[in-house]
Amino acid sequence: MPLLFVPIKIRGIELKNRIVVSPMCQYSSVDGFAHDWHLVHLGSRAAGGAALVFTEATAVSPAGRITPSDLGIWKDEHIDFLKRITTFIEAHGAVPAIQLAHAGRKASHHVPWKGSAPLSADEGAWETLAPSAIPYKESDPLPKEMSKEDIVKVINDFSDAAKRSVKAGFKIIEIHAAHGYLINEFMSPLSNTRTDEYGGSFDNRIRLLLEIVEATRKVWTGEYPLFVRISATDWVEGGWTDNDSVNLAAILKDKGVDVIDCSTGGNISSQKITASPLYQVPFAEKIKKETGIMTGAVGMITTAQQAEEILSKKQADLILLARQFLRDPYFPLHAARELNVDVPWPEQYDRAKKY
Repeated sequence: MPLLFVPIKIRGIELKNRIVVSPMCQYSSVDGFAHDWHLVHLGSRAAGGAALVFTEATAVSPAGRITPSDLGIWKDEHIDFLKRITTFIEAHGAVPAIQLAHAGRKASHHVPWKGSAPLSADEGAWETLAPSAIPYKESDPLPKEMSKEDIVKVINDFSDAAKRSVKAGFKIIEIHAAHGYLINEFMSPLSNTRTDEYGGSFDNRIRLLLEIVEATRKVWTGEYPLFVRISATDWVEGGWTDNDSVNLAAILKDKGVDVIDCSTGGNISSQKITASPLYQVPFAEKIKKETGIMTGAVGMITTAQQAEEILSKKQADLILLARQFLRDPYFPLHAARELNVDVPWPEQYDRAKKY
């Protein structure tokens, strides 16, 4: 049996294969609400054979949105439609998962197809938050350096979002600590110049993430897995490094985190990245081998053969796909054919299985 289709159990949840629908922002919500687009987008990937289906980055507060069109889970009214989505995902053999996020200084922007520029006051801009009053780009508005009260509120927002995630039927939570959003901003010495207990040393800079993990674990049943997505390197000298990521992963493992989702970059606008197929996989491999925690590989993985090679080399435990799932919602079914594995198709599509 190809490793890509070997089931894996994480805590009390079993995934039927190693293929994961990575969080992909859709920028299609009004006031944070999911609707039919999200049902079809996520549901089709479940019908397409993925084992685990993540929502896009889901804001834990209105201020935590990248754009006004982000998905949210900051109020109870968001739960009902999300529950409809998780029910559909599970009915088609996949596990529903949610990524909880706060955009920090990268909040209050236009959607990508409108240029991604910061919103103006006339367009409904809101004050952005950051560990230090340092903008992502020099042309961006200056973010507010967070007070202790602001930090406590963010931790509570994640905890409340986790409670709502239970009610909405999600079985896995991922905390988004990557790509230059709020938690990642605290972790890097290039974006965090605080002098209190949340800045300076490595232990201080990871404090916010650890407190969010601890608050989430208190309300998230021990039966369900907890993932953390990190940017394993800033790709900038003097910034967060792969060795920092190893040290962090070892600590998170002891705090009840089950999987490190290994992305990179996004925190420093001067980063220099030469992207190519599988370029981020070595970070997942390093963290897995040096800490023993399970990892997910992500980034320009586009074929069944690439995914199988990553697993066969024990570079990661899970394969997360984003753009490839935008191109092909049924990637797992097609990958199974390529690897000569017989997997069930939806009954409604079964007559097309043989050709």
